[in-house]
Amino acid sequence: MAMTITEKILAKSAGKKAVRPGENIWLNVDVLMTHDVCGPPTIQIWKKEFGENAKIWDKNKLVIFPDHYIFTADKHANRNVDILRQFANEYSVENYYDVGTERYKGVCHIALAEEGYNIPGTVLIGTDSHTCTSGAFGMFATGVGNTDAAFILGTGKIWEKVPESMKFTFDGNLPSYLTAKDLILYILGDITTDGATYRAMEFDGQAVYDLSMDERMTLTNMAIEGGGMNGIIKADAVTEAYLKERTNKKYEIFESDADAKYHSTYRYNANELEPVVAKPHSPDNRDTVRKVQGTKLTKCYIGSCTGGKLSDFVNAAKILMGKEVKVPTFIVPASTTVAGELETIDISGISLKDIFTNAGCEIAQSSCAACLGGPADTVGRSVDHDVVISTTNRNFPGRMGSKKSEVYLASPLTVAASAVTGKITDPRDYL
Repeated sequence: MAMTITEKILAKSAGKKAVRPGENIWLNVDVLMTHDVCGPPTIQIWKKEFGENAKIWDKNKLVIFPDHYIFTADKHANRNVDILRQFANEYSVENYYDVGTERYKGVCHIALAEEGYNIPGTVLIGTDSHTCTSGAFGMFATGVGNTDAAFILGTGKIWEKVPESMKFTFDGNLPSYLTAKDLILYILGDITTDGATYRAMEFDGQAVYDLSMDERMTLTNMAIEGGGMNGIIKADAVTEAYLKERTNKKYEIFESDADAKYHSTYRYNANELEPVVAKPHSPDNRDTVRKVQGTKLTKCYIGSCTGGKLSDFVNAAKILMGKEVKVPTFIVPASTTVAGELETIDISGISLKDIFTNAGCEIAQSSCAACLGGPADTVGRSVDHDVVISTTNRNFPGRMGSKKSEVYLASPLTVAASAVTGKITDPRDYL
């Protein structure tokens, strides 16, 4: 029976030879991830449902990253981190990466990759909608609610319906003025925010396999913005090289059969695409940068699990080098590893950090920061009447702070070019 890559991974997890879309199966979870927003309620539900003698099904498979609301004086946010800390101590959870220590890693989705938890052919479940980021490694990764996570915490299993798959192929080589962010915004503009609801979004084609792992994670990260259950890219030599530097875990690489059935297929020629943005207030409100060029801005933001990786900052630095920003511009590394790389990676002998500092950018600590709005003292948070261009993944009203602000989503190239002029600008003008 022909199957897609997602169906093959789910079949393996369920202990079956084959599965079909619509079939309900028990999955054996390889990794459960949670953070400071959803971790506390998950723990509370787990203790209530499994009783005083509740046990974690496998401590080695539980990973906890405080990352969302951490660099803040907000007492409620601080309390959430305290709950995680107490839980980790009480149950001896080794894979707890506490803020304020050398173990702190930054945003969970990027830290999962950097710490070697993303293993091809496995199943990773997280209490965050952007858990689908990990699908860039040829694995099944999806977000669930706190109740499902609590059940996994006690049993290691989850009841899931096998999704249909959609395939998105990008032919040709990616032009220097485009990034993975442009590719996913093109898709969202075509299928809308519910066009892939409860489906697997599979990415394929030369332009996709030419991407670095950083860039591939941007594609799969925003599968959820189309309603997707998961995003996935077949593991290849690029994936294996990344893994070799971070883990010695064994893995199995799956790929879709040539005659696998898809709900629908989409094909693009990368050379025919141009830089795009998502206008307020939805990730599918696509338009070309040229058509909105000149829109005045009050703030620029380069960060988040979608736009705060090393490749994002290298792209931004290409444009910001030797220039000065016209509006407040925030640089927020997605992980502490990336933050370190800003100091060690250079362009023409000038470190990325110095390029950004010389341009007048504000460099913040690694975290989710303003991507999810956050408490009032969150760095980069939008205020009333802000017009922001950002590398984040959502631009719903209030997503980055004030409900009266407007947020445009774009690639780091487009955000950097816009920072230089103070208005939305096509990066081709600087490349």
